[in-house]
Amino acid sequence: MPAMAEVRYCTTEDGVRIAYCLEGEGPPLVVCPPSVASFSLGHLVPTGRAFLEQIGQGRKVVRYDMRGTGLSQRDATDFSGPALVLDIDAVVRAAGLKRFALWGSVMGGPRAIAYAAQHPGQVTHLILADTYARAAEAFPYEAAKGLAELCRTNWKLASQTVTDMGVRQEVADPGKRQMYAELSLQIARAEEESAEGGVFASMILEAYESWDVGHLLGQVRAKTLIFHHLNNVIFPVSVGRQLAAGIPGAVFVPLEGEFGNVGVIPEETPAVASTVNRFLGERREAKVASAPPAPVSTILFTDMEGSTAVTQRLGDAKAQEIIRTHNSIVRDALNAHGGSEIKHTGDGIMASFPSASRALECAVAIHRAFAQRNRGVGAGLKPAPTEPIRVRIGLNAGEPVAEESDLFGTAVQLAARICAKAEPGQILVSDVVRQLAAGKGFQFAGRDDVALKGFEEPVRLWEVGWEA
Repeated sequence: MPAMAEVRYCTTEDGVRIAYCLEGEGPPLVVCPPSVASFSLGHLVPTGRAFLEQIGQGRKVVRYDMRGTGLSQRDATDFSGPALVLDIDAVVRAAGLKRFALWGSVMGGPRAIAYAAQHPGQVTHLILADTYARAAEAFPYEAAKGLAELCRTNWKLASQTVTDMGVRQEVADPGKRQMYAELSLQIARAEEESAEGGVFASMILEAYESWDVGHLLGQVRAKTLIFHHLNNVIFPVSVGRQLAAGIPGAVFVPLEGEFGNVGVIPEETPAVASTVNRFLGERREAKVASAPPAPVSTILFTDMEGSTAVTQRLGDAKAQEIIRTHNSIVRDALNAHGGSEIKHTGDGIMASFPSASRALECAVAIHRAFAQRNRGVGAGLKPAPTEPIRVRIGLNAGEPVAEESDLFGTAVQLAARICAKAEPGQILVSDVVRQLAAGKGFQFAGRDDVALKGFEEPVRLWEVGWEA
């Protein structure tokens, strides 16, 4: 799997935006985040990323950031158990998954259990690791209150305390103690960058209010595999055994050690990954190397000159006729050159193309079509229209963020800014578009570097010749 996949977004039933990604091909495996750390920061914990690559080979791995964390909506306020299950449901629906395996470890375990119990026809396999069904049986409430207060007042110290709790004192081997200490720092840093301390505090306390899933254990019908470290100092092994006893047919696998986070200890990774792969069974062996990189798209914006003035001068009805003519000409060009309309911007259109050359051909065709229309050339256009239509066109290429039927991100923002810099009847493009279309017969004239709103460094622009 690639180090970082394309980020997508979906919306939960209660209106929260959730970031997720799909990596690889094969039977799907949905991974619930074990804590607040974002999947986009996997590089901060290299051993964890290596483990995920081992179990993800030949499978489609689906990861997401829970509400209030990482790339998901950060101002969320509801961290109840039912709300966190909505996060899973939104991702599953957006990814189009019918039947899949589900992984839940540490704080992600209760919501994975709840989802599996509520959707027995969808979850085929359930993997739980170092987790619990009832917070009160895993961690005393008074201790949780103290930890929550520490999260709110000193998040850096609290995140390190959570990941390092008791480990250095319990491990006798100096080498292993040093390894655990480094892992603790890595995980703590990922958590600090992914959420505010208040979010983690809310999750800790909410666990005692609405994360109790003990009554749902008997309703789980998925094949279940449970890992638990024997000397886990945060969640004792007894809570893992209780999970195994409560879920029908569950298989319990005890692990030596104290570090309660499966998949980050190099010495245990091969055995755990092998067990997981045998448990999950079939996978697509023919596609184990990596998923293809995120596709590069060329983004095109059009913008009508003086649309507001036209409306004031002609009135709404006739102005709408002008806009419809604009839309028709642009859409005909998009259809002819393989472009995909993303959205209408009021007085323009945003589109994407799989190649820079197709986007440039389309931009040239648009200007030529408007020039002919303005001269009265073409069926039903003589004499020449009294209201000429002139547009600006701007293009940029990059890897935009796909969000349902829309595109977002720096690549899109830069394309819009470039369009705004163009004069009516002009095509301006970024240097990356010029480089992608090199040798394709287009005429590029260099412009001075320009400052664009929202971009710290000046941007080099090129004008594309289009007149025959």
